[in-house]
Amino acid sequence: MKCNSLLLSVAGYYGFVLLGWNVVLIPSLIRSIERDFGQSDAAFGLFYFVSALPYALGAFSSGLLTERVGLRPMLVFGATALALGLCGEAVAPVWSVLVLAAVVVNWGASAIDTASHGLFLNLHRAERGGALSLLHVFFSVGALVAPFAIGLSITRGVNWRVVLLASGVSLAPLIALFSLLAMPSGRHDAEAARTERNNPGQAQNSLLPFAGLAVSIALYVAATEGVSNWVVKLLAGVPVATATGVLSIFWAGLALGQLLANGIAERFNYYAFTVVCIVAASLALVAAVLAPSIAWTAALFALAGLFFGPGYPMIMALGGNLYPHRLSALSGGLTTAAVIGSLVYPPLMGIMAAQIGLRGGMIGAGLLGVPTALAIVAARAGSRHSQPTVDGENLSRDVARRS
Repeated sequence: MKCNSLLLSVAGYYGFVLLGWNVVLIPSLIRSIERDFGQSDAAFGLFYFVSALPYALGAFSSGLLTERVGLRPMLVFGATALALGLCGEAVAPVWSVLVLAAVVVNWGASAIDTASHGLFLNLHRAERGGALSLLHVFFSVGALVAPFAIGLSITRGVNWRVVLLASGVSLAPLIALFSLLAMPSGRHDAEAARTERNNPGQAQNSLLPFAGLAVSIALYVAATEGVSNWVVKLLAGVPVATATGVLSIFWAGLALGQLLANGIAERFNYYAFTVVCIVAASLALVAAVLAPSIAWTAALFALAGLFFGPGYPMIMALGGNLYPHRLSALSGGLTTAAVIGSLVYPPLMGIMAAQIGLRGGMIGAGLLGVPTALAIVAARAGSRHSQPTVDGENLSRDVARRS
């Protein structure tokens, strides 16, 4: 069955808009939910931890399962689980039910995340960096629109449960698209695997580059999720519409950075481009926390978002270039590493708030850029050692020519 790349890309873009919306949905509603359930910042730190754990487990299992059952079943499952989980959160009568529904939400979201990366790595083999950057633009669009829309809705008296219910219903078109569209299978090519095992020059025989990329993506997500989850609470001294507006501005910067990367990433060395962006983002984030006024804070959060934008898709593209015949497993592995970053540091910020304040935790998020950059450098060194003739920068083009 021949797949339609354009329609599949549109489905992927819509899915990532909804994933972006979902990632800031609860943080944007945090004040209302805390009040109605009588919970504290520390309780929400635990909530973020518990909800991130199934995302990590789901991402890891989704990558391996996709190699066996294919992309379509995982995408349909993910969209259905996300829809049911959001509706469950909307009607949760007590805090414990809300937490359980969040587990379903994050398991479904992880399946969409992992399988969508595998889908785009399959569809766009020649220019993975640009294609994944464009995909993540739509994630950022969802994340930047959500705080504005939710902030205005809450200000005008819309109940937070209605917002969650509407979010769940919006998954229906995505379930239909993933069910009906023809797409690559995503299953592991056993013949290609045998060829790789017999070729000692292939990076697939070494886990050193993957380890470096896994560490870098974990630290990257730890920093960006820390900002996304806690910036509204950090700005508790300003109106909720202003605080959610700063969160939207941060995501607007991310979207712009990813959109620009779609046009320019292929002109530069992937490794150098990614490292420069992450270091610049870290400097801007620290400056945003120390800024003397809300105007400067908003501007610097936007700048941090701009430079953070290319990070995730570029790291994923580097992995796809180095492991071109294990794309589903690669996507699942890196997504799992990314979620481990969100599992550890953002929840820790809630606990740190009682000790050193959220400002200290947010500065720490900025400082994570240093080990992130070093891990990417280590991944490059590992790829050169295991694959001296074809590095991760031009491997995707080489694969595309031979396909």
